Amino acid sequence: MNIPFNKPPKTEKSSAYLLGTLESNKYSGDGPYSKKCKEWIEDRSGARQALMTTSGSHALDMAAYLCGINRGDEVIMPSYTFSSTANAFVGLGATAVFVDIRPDTMNLDESLIEAAITPKTKAIVPVHYGGVSCEMDEITHIAEKYKLKVVEDAAQALLSAYKGKPCGAMSDFGCFSFHETKNFSMGEGGALVIREGKDAELAEIIREKGTNRSQFYRGSVDKYTWIDWGSSYLPSEFLCAYLWSQLEISDEITEDRLRSWDLYYEGLRGLGPEGRGLVDLPHIPDRCRHNGHLFYIKARDPEEQSRLLGRLTEKGIGAVFHYIPLHSAPAGKKLGRFHGVDRFTTKESERLVRLPLFYGLTDEEVFYIVEAIKEFYKGV
Repeated sequence: MNIPFNKPPKTEKSSAYLLGTLESNKYSGDGPYSKKCKEWIEDRSGARQALMTTSGSHALDMAAYLCGINRGDEVIMPSYTFSSTANAFVGLGATAVFVDIRPDTMNLDESLIEAAITPKTKAIVPVHYGGVSCEMDEITHIAEKYKLKVVEDAAQALLSAYKGKPCGAMSDFGCFSFHETKNFSMGEGGALVIREGKDAELAEIIREKGTNRSQFYRGSVDKYTWIDWGSSYLPSEFLCAYLWSQLEISDEITEDRLRSWDLYYEGLRGLGPEGRGLVDLPHIPDRCRHNGHLFYIKARDPEEQSRLLGRLTEKGIGAVFHYIPLHSAPAGKKLGRFHGVDRFTTKESERLVRLPLFYGLTDEEVFYIVEAIKEFYKGV
């Protein structure tokens, strides 16, 4: 077999919606499909306002500006995340303060946040890794105590929840990604969800190149002008048409991914802590509902991880490792600092192997991957 790591999702209506947009002569953003996507996100997340963006990274950029981040501020986040999480804040002159992760969920360790807070701290950025929520009750409690903003990097967590509350809508701002590797895709795209009305008004201005053009189109002002800093963060109608073809069958796509996730877990359970103890499997706390975004296993050490990745490649399986911790990267050393001891961030990241998981992955393909992993560990 030849099984890629990812296939962008397609539905029966994807082509029709794209062709319909081509014929409509409405190509720029905030057309009918953009509005459908926006309303769907608001409904499913419970957010006051959702704005479609050109990427999850740009949603984070907007959130950082809305937080009032300035040069000399500090922002607490995990080091085990994608560079976009840090770029949004260090780009405004802040220092990224990296805190260790929990080894069970690979999420920011909420018990270490308070000790990392200084008079310069302005925000906390929890990252819901793999669609599994951080401990948001504790994080928001700390933020309220110290009057800090909270920005959820929910790039991987659309339709995930914590204690029944949707990820991305439990804080000041939530940022989703619709990159082609996500459960729902625009190729490149994202969304920003916002809790406060005053922030929503400024966010519209930022997204429209610093102008109040959105208010003008709604008829609330008689002309539009340059109001504040901004950029072109409005995705085209083509991208939203493609996304809408997935969102309207979002439950079907999620169930398909969760089925593959469950097949992986059951198939590899015998190698995990409940069986031979050769690998670690993902942990989903009882209070969390995940969305089947990714499935990983952890080898016992970096050498074994490398050999396993090589064996799976030989079998035609597109398995990959995930983030190199930001604090060990050249930019992380220059623009951030690690608070406390790196007990788990580096060690756990060097063991992790991500397996193929996408809408349309067949049971046969999952079984093939599971058997390839079992074969690797047969002689161990």
